[in-house]
Amino acid sequence: MRPWRRFARRGHGGPRAGVASSTFVNLSMPRRRTLRAALAVVVVSVAIVAAPSPARAAAPGDCADGSPSCVAATIATMRARFAPLGRSCAHNAVFALTYLRTTQTYEWARDQPGFFTDPAWVNHEDAVFARLYFDAYDSWAAGARLRTPGAWLVAFDAARGRKVTAAGNLLLGMNAHINRDLPHALAAVGLTRPDGSSRKPDHDKVNDFLAAVLAPLQVELTARLDPTGLATGLPPDSAFQLILGWREQAWRYAERLVSAPNPVARALVAAEIEAHATAQAVLYAGLAAYVPPLSTPAARDAHCAVHNGDQPPAYPFGTPPPY
Repeated sequence: MRPWRRFARRGHGGPRAGVASSTFVNLSMPRRRTLRAALAVVVVSVAIVAAPSPARAAAPGDCADGSPSCVAATIATMRARFAPLGRSCAHNAVFALTYLRTTQTYEWARDQPGFFTDPAWVNHEDAVFARLYFDAYDSWAAGARLRTPGAWLVAFDAARGRKVTAAGNLLLGMNAHINRDLPHALAAVGLTRPDGSSRKPDHDKVNDFLAAVLAPLQVELTARLDPTGLATGLPPDSAFQLILGWREQAWRYAERLVSAPNPVARALVAAEIEAHATAQAVLYAGLAAYVPPLSTPAARDAHCAVHNGDQPPAYPFGTPPPY
């Protein structure tokens, strides 16, 4: 609701009414315009400060040629990053493992004849998308909290503090990566082909391999990391629909980023993305929180200490090694 509409409901006129309130009655038209312009500058300034700079939002130079080898390099980086988290039973291992297995499944899907119409573009997106996660984690790990997006701060802090269940770690990571990172990644790599046609069919095709990875991923996360808290509270189909809804919204946000007429308008969209993703993170962190002494991470950590190196199940791409 716009602020002037609140005033109207309380008996004051909005900006289109003849008389707004005693405050506005004494202002000449030029002074009113000056005040409104000043307020607009304040709002825009806040938005620009809150939003990441375009350079930090996404780096379109990652795998710009769409080489297939880029995905293999990304997977190697993900494996190297997951290994110490998994062996130490860090709660950040939940999303790290999820993202690794998802990317391995993507590589398999990409190599299926006809799966994507433009695999090079999706390879490019995959690299840019992963870089946003790597950069967010590295900023957080280095203590650079002002450089870490809000949704990721909530996710990483909750994991380090062992505050939420594995389902919470999973939802927080997916929320930050899809609701916050994905619009910026899509905007960076471009939403249309050189002929002007939309790349959305390939974006939507990702949903197919995501559906294929969910079942074995749940088995692996439960068996290796947390048998007590992986349930999200949603039926599997509902959880998947939630992800699909986030991905659709990410595309729409990317459209708004790309079509923004100037840097200020783009900064406002970026600020909206940040605010939405962070609000979702706070919500899920509360819903999935342990409530001592009724629930704690003790059983989860004890199980992981014994089973973190267990053999993973078979995925569409094959049976991977634990690390």
